Amino acid sequence: MPSDPRSIGGNGGTPRLGRKGEAQAIDPRSLQPLRRLLPFILRYPWRVGLTIAFLLIAATTSLLIPLFAGKIIDKGFVAQNLGMVASYGWLVLGVVAVMAVASAARFYFVSVLGERVILDLRREVFDRMLSLDQTFFDLHRVGELTSRLNADVATIRNAVGSSLSMTLRGMITIVGAVVLMFLTSFYLALGVVVIVPLIVLPVLLLTRRLRKMSRRTQDALAEMSAMATETLSASKTVKSFVQEPVQSRLYADKSQDSYRAEVTRLGGRAALVGGIMFIVAAALVVMVWWGAKSVFDGAVTTGQLAQFMLYALMATSALTSISEVLGSLQTVAGSTERLIEILDTKPTILSPAQARPMPMPSLGIVAFEDVGFAYETRDNEQILSGLGFAVNKGETVALVGASGAGKSTVFALLQRFYDVTSGRILVDGVDIRNADLADLRRRFAYVEQEPTIFAGTITQNIRFGKPDATDAEIEAAARAALVHDFVTALPNGYASIVGERGVMLSGGQKQRIAIARALLKDAPILLLDEATSALDAESERLVQIALDRLMEGRTTLVIAHRLATIRDADRILVLDKGRLIDQGTHDELVRKGGRYAELARLQFRLEEPRAAE
Repeated sequence: MPSDPRSIGGNGGTPRLGRKGEAQAIDPRSLQPLRRLLPFILRYPWRVGLTIAFLLIAATTSLLIPLFAGKIIDKGFVAQNLGMVASYGWLVLGVVAVMAVASAARFYFVSVLGERVILDLRREVFDRMLSLDQTFFDLHRVGELTSRLNADVATIRNAVGSSLSMTLRGMITIVGAVVLMFLTSFYLALGVVVIVPLIVLPVLLLTRRLRKMSRRTQDALAEMSAMATETLSASKTVKSFVQEPVQSRLYADKSQDSYRAEVTRLGGRAALVGGIMFIVAAALVVMVWWGAKSVFDGAVTTGQLAQFMLYALMATSALTSISEVLGSLQTVAGSTERLIEILDTKPTILSPAQARPMPMPSLGIVAFEDVGFAYETRDNEQILSGLGFAVNKGETVALVGASGAGKSTVFALLQRFYDVTSGRILVDGVDIRNADLADLRRRFAYVEQEPTIFAGTITQNIRFGKPDATDAEIEAAARAALVHDFVTALPNGYASIVGERGVMLSGGQKQRIAIARALLKDAPILLLDEATSALDAESERLVQIALDRLMEGRTTLVIAHRLATIRDADRILVLDKGRLIDQGTHDELVRKGGRYAELARLQFRLEEPRAAE
C-alpha cells in the first residue's frame, strides 16, 4: 500500500520535514547519521576511556595466545619437551585470566555507556518535539513520532551497547593479527594482501544496499505503529461505525508492508553474511595450501605455520563478525537518521532574543489589529481576514459564527501556537511576537470543549495548572470548581486514577477538573471553548456554576455554539469566514436583525419545546 502522505520520511527515505529551517533528506550512502551519535558518546569521556582501555587489554591478550601456541608446538611437541608445554600452558592460563577480567569490564562499561547515550538521545528528541510549533504536529501523526521515540531508540541501544564494542574489538583484532602475521612470516602474509580486497569489496557494496533496506523497514514499522495508535485511541468510534473488519484489514496491510520490508532487509543481510563466510572459507583453504607448501619448502616451521593460521583465523573470524555487525549498523543508521531528522528540525515560533517585558501585574487586555491568517496545512487557505477587535480588562466577550468562521483560530493565535500572516495581536499592549513565549502563555487559562485529562490521579491533573501547588491550594481550587464533593466520595479520593483521557470520569467531572486546573493557574485572561455544550442539564448547571466562579475578575473570551450560555456577555462578536461582521450585546444584536438574530431565533425556537418538556 502507498505510505500515508502525512508520515515523515514516507517517500523512499525523503523526510516529510521540508519547511524552511527544517531537516532535509540525507544521502542514503552517507555515514552522517552514525557520526551524529558521537557527541552523545563523548559526553562521558571517562566511561569511553575505560571501555577502550579494557577493550585494548582484552584484544591484546587474545593476540598472545597464538604466539604461545606456536611456541608450544615448536619447543614442546616438535622438540618433545613436556616441561616447555607446561610452562607455556601456565602462561596461557594467566593471559586468559587477564583477558576474561578485561572482557567482563569492557562489557559492563560499554553497556552502561550505551544506556546513558540512549537516555540522553531519547530526552533530547522528546524535548525537541515539545519545542516544535503546532504546525509540525498538524503535519505529522503522533503514533509515527512515538514509534521513532521508542522503536528507533531501542534499535540504537543494541548498537551502542554491543555492536559498537564488537566492531572496535574486531578492528583491533584484525589490525593486531595482520601485524603479527607479517612478523611471524612475511612470506605467508603476502597472501593476505591479495585476499583482503576480495573480502572487503563485497562488504562495502552490500552494506550500502542494506542501509536503504533498513530505512524502508523503519518507515514501514512507523506507519504500522501510527495506524495502530490512531485506531486504538478511537476505539469507541470504530465500534460505533462497525469498522473493526476494515481497520483489521488496514492493519494487516500495514503489517504485511512491514513484514515484506523486513524480509527484504534480512535477505540482504543473510546474503552479506553468507557471502563473507564463503569468501573467508575459500581464503582459508588457499592459505592452508600456501602454508603447507611453505613448510615443505622449509620457509617456515610447523609452529610458525600454526601460529600464522591462528592469527589468520582470528582475523577472518573478526572480519566475519564485523560483517554481521555492519548489517545491524545499517538498521541503526536508518533509525539514527530518522531521529536526527527530528533533532535537526527547527521550531519556527520562538521567543525573540531580546524579549520585550510584559506589564506586571497583567493588564488583562487583548487586541487584534487587522489580523490575517492562513494555515500552511490547508494550502494557505485564508482563515482570518482583516480581523480587528479589543477586549478590556474584566470584560467577557463571546465569539459566535458557523463552523469554519475562525473562532478556534483566534484562541490559537492568541497563545501564539501559530504566527499571524498579517496584522498583529497585542496582549497587555505588547505585540505577542516580541514577548517571551512562556511569559505570554502564563497569562492565559484555557478550558477546552473536550478537556485534556491525563492518565494519572486527580491531584496530578489539577496540579498541571501549577506544578508547585500545595495540597491545600489544590483542594481550594477543587472546592471552587465543585470537584471536591465527588472526589471525596471516591475510594482513593484525590489519589484516584482517572484512566487514559479520563475514561473513569463523566463528561461533567472532566470539565470541572479542567476548570479547577484553570483556577489553580490563576491566569488573568480566560479562554473558554464552549465548555458546557456536550453535557446533560445537571452537569451543565454544575459546570456553569464553576465557570462563573472562574470568570470572576478575569478577562474572558468565550467561543459559543449555544447562544443561551452567552446572553449575559458584555459583547458578542459575530464572525463569518474569518471576518468580523457584527458586534454588540445579545439584545442589541437581536434587535439589529442580522446573522446573529437569525441564529438566535433558530436556537431559541428549538429550545422552547425542550424546555417545556
